Amino acid sequence: MVKLIPFIILVIYLAGVWKFVQGYNLTNFSRQLPTKLILSLLWPVLFIVNGSYRQNFQKALKGRN
Repeated sequence: MVKLIPFIILVIYLAGVWKFVQGYNLTNFSRQLPTKLILSLLWPVLFIVNGSYRQNFQKALKGRN
């Protein structure tokens, strides 16, 4: 069971990255590749500390403007 927890966390992290990348064009962020990559990989930290990022992340996940 203990070995399963890191796997579950990794799956949730990767799912968040994937969903954010798929809906990135619905956000207000720059369309440049480095920005997209950085914002995608740091999503858990940015989601917790930044309200604007949180709103844009939710737009990307829901797939609406």
